[in-house]
Amino acid sequence: MMRQYELVDRVRKYNPQTDEDLLNRAYVFAMRAHGAQKRASGDPYFTHPLEVAAILTEMKLDDATIVAAVLHDTIEDTGATRAEIDSLFGAEIGSLVDGLTKLKKLDLVSKRAAQAENFRKLLLAIAEDVRVLLVKLADRLHNMRTLHYVSPEKRARIAEETLEIYAPLAGRMGMQSLRDELENLSFKYLMPEAFAMVSTRLEDLRDKNKELIATIEDELTEELARRGIQAHVSGRQKQPYSVWSKMERKSVAFEQLSDIFGFRVVVNDVDEVYRVIGVVHTKWPMVPNRFKDYISTPKQNDYRSVHTTVVGPGRQRVELQVRTHEMHDIARNGIAAHALYKDRRNAPAPVLSHESNAYQWLKRTIDLLADGDSPEEFLEHTRLELFHDQVFCFTPKGRLIALPRGATPIDFGYAVHTSVGNSAVGVKINGRLAPLLAPLANGDEVEIIRAEGQTPPAAWESIAITGKARAAIRRASRDAVRAQYAGLGRQIVLRAFERAGKKFSEDKLRAALPRLARASIEDVLAAVGRGEMFSGDVVKSVYPDFKEDRKPAPANPADPGWFGMQKASGVQFKVPGATNNVHALPIRGLRGDLPVTFAPNGGAVPGDRIVGIMTPGEGIIVYPIQSPALAAFDDQPERWLDVRWDIEDAQELFPAKIIVAAINEPGSLGAVASLIGELGANIDDVKFNKKSPDFREMILEIQVFDLKHLTDVQSRLRALPIVNSVERVIG
Repeated sequence: MMRQYELVDRVRKYNPQTDEDLLNRAYVFAMRAHGAQKRASGDPYFTHPLEVAAILTEMKLDDATIVAAVLHDTIEDTGATRAEIDSLFGAEIGSLVDGLTKLKKLDLVSKRAAQAENFRKLLLAIAEDVRVLLVKLADRLHNMRTLHYVSPEKRARIAEETLEIYAPLAGRMGMQSLRDELENLSFKYLMPEAFAMVSTRLEDLRDKNKELIATIEDELTEELARRGIQAHVSGRQKQPYSVWSKMERKSVAFEQLSDIFGFRVVVNDVDEVYRVIGVVHTKWPMVPNRFKDYISTPKQNDYRSVHTTVVGPGRQRVELQVRTHEMHDIARNGIAAHALYKDRRNAPAPVLSHESNAYQWLKRTIDLLADGDSPEEFLEHTRLELFHDQVFCFTPKGRLIALPRGATPIDFGYAVHTSVGNSAVGVKINGRLAPLLAPLANGDEVEIIRAEGQTPPAAWESIAITGKARAAIRRASRDAVRAQYAGLGRQIVLRAFERAGKKFSEDKLRAALPRLARASIEDVLAAVGRGEMFSGDVVKSVYPDFKEDRKPAPANPADPGWFGMQKASGVQFKVPGATNNVHALPIRGLRGDLPVTFAPNGGAVPGDRIVGIMTPGEGIIVYPIQSPALAAFDDQPERWLDVRWDIEDAQELFPAKIIVAAINEPGSLGAVASLIGELGANIDDVKFNKKSPDFREMILEIQVFDLKHLTDVQSRLRALPIVNSVERVIG
């Protein structure tokens, strides 16, 4: 177990101004608080927070973060309280420990809903202070290092959650060293045989190429020194999980991998980085399409280096990463290297460098929490962004847009601005028209073609890759539906005021909003449109003395009031059941000695693709091919008959069923029935569903000549001001 003075020495090495008294007090407090508690290994529990603190000292973090690491389990697992921590160590440290306490019970794999909600909590806690994430990642790393002490079931669960959430999150924060170790430890416990195989092969390869690696290091160092460049050159080997992932992703064998070994060149400044590239490309042939400049276009996790591959000594392909010392520090420690945390007692809350792209990504991701996504959707979209590599594209004005690999112009539009994505109707990629679904590649120049007033199709949500695009599309779809309901509600409310003999005024309605428990006029209109609020209540809220004397329309279609109204419209109804649709039909493929009927609940009309079903005692029943009722006959293929219409000009009426949702007011059915009669169709039966005081659903069994005739009837009905929707019913 690390001693008290050892902890202080670790911090003093990189921070001579450290508050030794603060560190000592935290050490003693945590040791006494945890007392005789034991870990699964049998070690004193206090060893765990000390090891977490030790990991953070390697990242050279500030005193407050180190102390928070030492204390991070005290509130959850001991009798210590937040007030006590605040009193002894200050509000800043108390806030960090409290944020970590809320995350102590994270269980990100056991239940999907709980996983998603806890991931939200993690990101929200990070939003307040990113040091919470640094301690949490260090906490997870030490737990993974000691995972062999827990049960196999728990071991697999923790390893899976580490691989799914914590390792990618560390990568997105640029903490590559920590990510590598988390991935390899997870790989070891989740796939022990694969881990052993890859590790053994890597060890054998390292022993075999030891001399070649040393030769390349020496030759490159000497060549740079002759050009006056002081550089540290070191060979590196890919990590086991990285090798395994590439083998799986590209379906290649271990022997086919050509970039297991690489070399890192670290120099003093950016100018020397490009001088190194010049020297290397002059001395050895460059491999085409293997040059990447992440200094001019950094990765989203702040990674900066120049990559190139050359054919080096011994005709070996040599992959080089060239960077400065500062870039190397950021490549290893990411957001921890960006932190501007110093020993500033009584100073303002610490901040991160404004140059941290990783932190900006994190803030944008957290902003999605306000968009109303369900926890499961939020987790899914964030995972998509965590796991995808990136492509870099440009706007016509040269603005760089970083997107996950596989992203489309739809994602690009929303990355530029939500309004650009919402109004997108087309795209030019590198000056040429292209589909909005085309995957983007590195270096593409993307120009979004827009149309104001456009609403993104809901289907785009399943096409978009980024969480921002998906959330914006879903929000736009909700807004479009809400606007539709609000428009319908406005018609209902205007008619209600007209019937009451009152003047509609938005100013008066706005003043009445508290009585209706709504925040805006649009909320009221949308509620009326959805049937959640009665229009009479809106009138009463504006004119409290108004009394509704309207009589509700009879709900029973057999009521004389309905038929009396319809007779006045000049449309004659047939009595339900009075017609017999068993007759000879002009349909190919049917035997003339069998009765033929249409399927109940809608039937079929010429123009529909149809199928016949042999039914004992009933003959042949004709169904539209899209009828859900056909699923009942899936296991009886012998009953299916291949039939087709044999009609050129339909002179006969065929049954169909539609549902018309209309405003509930006198004359609604008359207007619907009159239009149907004008269009040459016939009403065979009508029923009603009362959805709300303001709405009625008319279930109409009608007769039409063919599918074109039916479509025309539906289209003309939808154009009526009183009609909200018209849908065909197919039983």
